[in-house]
Amino acid sequence: MQTRKIVIAGGNGYLGRLVSRHFLDKGDQVTVLTRQTADTDSHPSQIHWDGLTLGSWALTLEKADVLINLAGRSVNCRYTGGNRRAIYDSRLQSTAILGEAIAACVHPPKVWLQSSSATIYRHAEDREMDEATGEIGTGFSVDVCQKWEATLAAAKTPLTRKVALRSAMVMGPGNDGVFGAFHRLARLKLGGTLGHGHQFVSWVHYLDFLRALDWISEFSSLTGAVNLAAPNPLPNRDFMRVLRQGKRGLPSHRWMLEIGAFFLRTETELLLKSRRVIPVKLLQSGFVFLHPHWETAARDLLGLPLHPLLQDRFDALHAPLRLG
Repeated sequence: MQTRKIVIAGGNGYLGRLVSRHFLDKGDQVTVLTRQTADTDSHPSQIHWDGLTLGSWALTLEKADVLINLAGRSVNCRYTGGNRRAIYDSRLQSTAILGEAIAACVHPPKVWLQSSSATIYRHAEDREMDEATGEIGTGFSVDVCQKWEATLAAAKTPLTRKVALRSAMVMGPGNDGVFGAFHRLARLKLGGTLGHGHQFVSWVHYLDFLRALDWISEFSSLTGAVNLAAPNPLPNRDFMRVLRQGKRGLPSHRWMLEIGAFFLRTETELLLKSRRVIPVKLLQSGFVFLHPHWETAARDLLGLPLHPLLQDRFDALHAPLRLG
């Protein structure tokens, strides 16, 4: 496969590190734009940017095959006035300046993959939400996503295909990701039903997330909003049961979660909102998930063996990624 030039804005977070390593392992040329002090020892191609103004960093976009924007302050915080402003600014300003930089390019990136979130849809226990018929919700998090996507759409980049990645929670290895947090609850026997347990959990295994980035970047007909989630969301009670692996877990009622969220300086919305999102555009384009079901995805992340037939299917699907 021909070496590609990949630029990742905001590539030093948990997800950014996974994405960067994925493309480096494939032999691609990867440049990370970071607001932090560039750590060229761990990644020799880090360039500092402020996410606000044009600078020499914009030259990295020339002749790029793929731009991936993951920049944005974490939403795992209390939604105080200051934090809300930081969440808006970090997303909207970085997206707007990337649009300006692309517009100034002589040879702009071929495709721009822009972070968004599956939380843009309403709280949905009654039906699935796809790109065509999903209903947009209300509230702070939804408004952030809408403005985020509107900023992307407003960018004048006629030669660059733009995709808004409405991603579910990415379940990956390590203790500093979402899966690590849920796994800690289960190990501490606190992994019972959260709230009433009927709310749906949308998720995606990190390998499918990475494979989808490859797929979308190469599949030229995929534009606009694309749901990046496993095709089988499930109720929270079943999601947590799989994580517990048959062990008992104390349930957490809403009032308990509210108290815990206050002391952990986060919001219960991250646990109690029902996200029932399905990836219709990806499936219709022919994308095949390695882990379409949570039970096999969780077993893989926990390092537990799969059924031999499932393992054979997994190996057959995974081979092109490893050989690419």
